[in-house]
Amino acid sequence: MNKQKISKFHVIGISVRTTNEMGQSGKDIPALWNKFMSDGILEKIPHKIDDSIFCIYTDYEKDHTKPYTTLLGCRVTNIDKIPFGMIGKTFDEGLYAPRSVKGNLMEGLVINEWVKIWDSDLKRTFVADFEVYGEKAKDYTDAEVDIFIGVQ
Repeated sequence: MNKQKISKFHVIGISVRTTNEMGQSGKDIPALWNKFMSDGILEKIPHKIDDSIFCIYTDYEKDHTKPYTTLLGCRVTNIDKIPFGMIGKTFDEGLYAPRSVKGNLMEGLVINEWVKIWDSDLKRTFVADFEVYGEKAKDYTDAEVDIFIGVQ
């Protein structure tokens, strides 16, 4: 397994508390994406490093079978000024197992990879895991998404 050290970073965006139990995250996370896009959140985030969208899973109650927070936003230089209705969060340096997936986002590309991750024997930290939707993800029919799983 490849491991990559990722330096401390800050994110500003919107979030939802959800769970994978009874398919709840399958409703909450698409609704969060819809709000992010329809409310123009990307344009409202101050101090952005770039326009890559980070989908971060954090504040795990225990592991992926229990409640956690999904934060949708952008990396920023600082979280000194957080717009009303958004949150800012800092993630400490950590070790991550990187993966990339390529294909059609509307055909379960990312969730299918998470099912594989959940079934894997990775020694996860359950501090933060995230996906990065950068330039290569703009064409949703032929997207490339990077996934980073927090590991020990």
